[in-house]
Amino acid sequence: MTTPRKPATTPRRGARPTRRAAPAAAARAPKPALSSTQWGSRFRAWARHHKAMAIDSVRRLLRYPIGSLLTMLAIAIALVLPAALWLTLSSARLLDAELDDSATLTVYLQSRIDTAQAGRVEQAVAAEPAVKTTRLITAAQGMADFQQALGLEDALDGLEDNPLPASIVVTPASVAPEAMQALSGRLEALSGVDEVRVDLAWVERLRHLAELGQRVTLALGVLFGLGVLLVVGNTIRLAVESRRREIEVVMLIGATHAFVRRPFLYSGAWYGLGGGLLALGLLTLGGRWLALPVQALAASYGAGFSLPALGIGGSTILLSCSTLLGWLGAWVAVTRHLASIKPR
Repeated sequence: MTTPRKPATTPRRGARPTRRAAPAAAARAPKPALSSTQWGSRFRAWARHHKAMAIDSVRRLLRYPIGSLLTMLAIAIALVLPAALWLTLSSARLLDAELDDSATLTVYLQSRIDTAQAGRVEQAVAAEPAVKTTRLITAAQGMADFQQALGLEDALDGLEDNPLPASIVVTPASVAPEAMQALSGRLEALSGVDEVRVDLAWVERLRHLAELGQRVTLALGVLFGLGVLLVVGNTIRLAVESRRREIEVVMLIGATHAFVRRPFLYSGAWYGLGGGLLALGLLTLGGRWLALPVQALAASYGAGFSLPALGIGGSTILLSCSTLLGWLGAWVAVTRHLASIKPR
């Protein structure tokens, strides 16, 4: 007696795949990308490490206060001189602006011209587009001013005729040498004008001195900036050497150069920021110390002058530059020494 065979069954349409086919289908499926939650956790871990390294670097600086203060003081001294020269140039620019306002042309009229004709010549001079203001000085007024300036009131009373001509003091709209020379040529061509005097030599000398001062300040700023890099770099180099074993251990377990470099970069930035704050303090004290003598000297010449201060903008620039120089010096020192450190 034979056992009947079971009829072969065919899979129905729409039936689920067998369990054996599931692993193959899962292997062929694309892997999902990293979710935003994973990226967020990585960013939070990165931010926590930055915060921890910033606090740890401050603690290491406070652990050796004398050495840290001396390093910051060296940085401050290197920053004070360029900043002081920059303030000096700022005061020179203010003085240059005042001298530009006082730059004038003197138009001497012919001696045969009377007061009415001199007034008409002044109107013609004022009609020039390059002329800002005019002031007429008659011959009698010129003689009176000359007598008062020299103290010769009685000695010049015996003169029969007034030898001084009438003149017009002209304030130009532009103090550029080319513009003033061109204006002088046009004024000399006017009827009744004898001579036009333009004295710009002292203004040009002052401007050349200001340009020289700017270049000297720039050169000194670059040199002292390199000095800051050397000071911070040498300090960070010693710190790297003192922690060489620690660096080798963390690199042996897989730490990257960025991970190892981070605390030293924060140390360099703190050194630079501290040096910038000390430089601001030195500049403030020096400005107050020199303020009274400078004001007394200016008052003796009948002028009001005060030493300029850095202000909020200048202080921000100084602190930013000092912090950046400290960070850069630390980066150069650490990168150079990490290339020679190999985990054993």
